[in-house]
Amino acid sequence: MKKALRISILLLSALLLCNGAYGQDTRAQESKKARLEKEIAQLDKQLAENRSKSSSALSSLTLVQKKIEARKELIAESDKDIKELATQISARQKDIDKIQKRLDTLQTYYARLVKNAYKNRDAKVWYMYILASDNLSQAFRRVGYLRGLSSKMNTQAERISATKAELEEENAKLQVKKDEAQKLRSARVKEMNSLKKEESQARNLVGELKKQQKKYQKELASKKKQVEDLNREIERLIRQAGKSSSKGGKAKDADIKLDKEFSQNKGKLPWPAQGPVVEKFGQHSHPVFKSVKMPFNNGITIALDKGSQIKAVFDGVVKQIVVMPGYNKCILVQHGSYFTFYCKMGTVAVKAGEKVKTGQVLGTVDTIGDETRLHFQIWKETKPQNPEAWLR
Repeated sequence: MKKALRISILLLSALLLCNGAYGQDTRAQESKKARLEKEIAQLDKQLAENRSKSSSALSSLTLVQKKIEARKELIAESDKDIKELATQISARQKDIDKIQKRLDTLQTYYARLVKNAYKNRDAKVWYMYILASDNLSQAFRRVGYLRGLSSKMNTQAERISATKAELEEENAKLQVKKDEAQKLRSARVKEMNSLKKEESQARNLVGELKKQQKKYQKELASKKKQVEDLNREIERLIRQAGKSSSKGGKAKDADIKLDKEFSQNKGKLPWPAQGPVVEKFGQHSHPVFKSVKMPFNNGITIALDKGSQIKAVFDGVVKQIVVMPGYNKCILVQHGSYFTFYCKMGTVAVKAGEKVKTGQVLGTVDTIGDETRLHFQIWKETKPQNPEAWLR
């Protein structure tokens, strides 16, 4: 008995864990889909602004390519949902088939009871059946059988009624799942049509860019110089900050504590602003002229709505606020031996030497050359880090 009870408890626990895991997976999927839909909406908004201002084809191509990437992810999420619903529909259909078999068995047994009752419908036949008993014991058994026959029929009728109700309920649930699946399939078709249009738009932009190769190569050379100047300035500021931090034991102890806390939060830091990453960390080829290498990106670039607030990703101290060509105002925040750098700022709400907290507003993003984008970097001393590995 105890062993059976333990097994039952284990099975129930396993079922609850599975349900909990499924619930978490569903919430994660819904959250991801909501994020992707928001990203696509943000990119649509920026593309509309680009068209109204006749912005460069390269800027539009970057946005369209990111939109295609987000759209493909969204379609993949829809495919997962459709697959999961198909599994649920199949499982529910099996349950319905089992209930139907049970109902068929109940109805067959009930038919037999009705047939027996029909045969014995005449009271005289009942009396003769009882009087023909060999002894008193057999007579009592026959009386019990005849009484029980009526009771069994009533019980069986109730079971059939309950099973029919259960079957109707399961069929209703199944129809809900089928309707949900159909709705998802329709949405997926719509997403696929949007994707085809966006891919066509990207091909047209690529064609436009190829016609103006010399112009974009000149722009690329200018951008490369801006990136190199920015990287040199960041390294200079970090070296300078490192020297000032090493003066005085108390400051050094505080830096070590902050350094450890920052390190422990890898993969958990909040984003400085919510938007799609349109330029990733590292070395990349030009989106059109594949043989041309883009300048090494020491951070990430996030597309944002105009006037978006930029927030500190961790506690720290504002070390410097500088202005750089192509990047406008930039804020360097120190977190022990780690540094975060926020570029392309329009307004700044902090000053050098000020302590800041996680989530504190540092200022607002700027719109430079029709592009509203935050450039964000993370450094460990003089070594750049991939911000996406640090942000949650």
